[in-house]
Amino acid sequence: MPDNTVSIRVWGDFACFTRPEMKVERVSYPIITPSAARGIFEAIFWEPQIFYVIDAVRVVKKVRWVSFRRNEVTSLVSIDSAKTWMKSPEKFSPIQADKTEKPAVRAQRNMLALAEVEYILTAQVGMSGLGQKGRHNLKTYLDEIERRARKGKCFHRPSFGVREFVADFDWESDPQAALERRIAEERPGCDWRQVWPEEDLGLMLYDVFDHRQRGVGFRWLTEDDYQKLAAAAIIESGSQKEKKKTRAAVVPRSEGSQVRPQAAFFQAQIRESRMDCHPDRITMITKPVEGGYAA
Repeated sequence: MPDNTVSIRVWGDFACFTRPEMKVERVSYPIITPSAARGIFEAIFWEPQIFYVIDAVRVVKKVRWVSFRRNEVTSLVSIDSAKTWMKSPEKFSPIQADKTEKPAVRAQRNMLALAEVEYILTAQVGMSGLGQKGRHNLKTYLDEIERRARKGKCFHRPSFGVREFVADFDWESDPQAALERRIAEERPGCDWRQVWPEEDLGLMLYDVFDHRQRGVGFRWLTEDDYQKLAAAAIIESGSQKEKKKTRAAVVPRSEGSQVRPQAAFFQAQIRESRMDCHPDRITMITKPVEGGYAA
């Protein structure tokens, strides 16, 4: 495996990786999507100087479906309301998922989710354009990812598709050895190749952000960085007020490039309990056409 590869084992009680074609009630894919796997890695450690490309997903426990109903709300909190609550906390008025709201905002919806999931995720870590100009090399970030994964540290709690389905995680040095070990522990005497020998899962969402664009990197400038750039900007003509306005227009507030969302799909396949996800080895489908998507 390449030197920039990292692996973790993740597990949890429930998971729901929602199919985008389901408009109202959630129906999960039978396996974690590459974008959800990327989100787990980024929850453990992420900085604008690096980006993750999911290499493979190994399945310890084959899919087991579970269905249940949940109370959801049909209203959204506006940005103006959130700003008002920030300035005046006493005016906070949450949306209640009960029958007392007029008009009613509660909606009962069914969810088809996965139960008792466990995967071994492998990703390649790359240096973004911002990272290549920084003072740390790739090994520094790889060591930090391993330290955090071994100690159970994360920026926010990883989840399986939705926030309430939390994910536990641990570091794995050898993903294939970890797969065989965990299957032997869960199903003694079972050949690991037969847990999920082979299946075509059909069209699956790969990600909504192109990894090549993520490789550029993006970050908001700190106030100190912005003031240094503003002080260096030479505005020759105009009053002080006009110079300040011109400086605010020409001095950037961010560094790098913002990534525009664009859904990409691929034909997911399971072979010997492993789903290949690396973009160099799969066919990405990004352009919508009549009746589906085209490469």
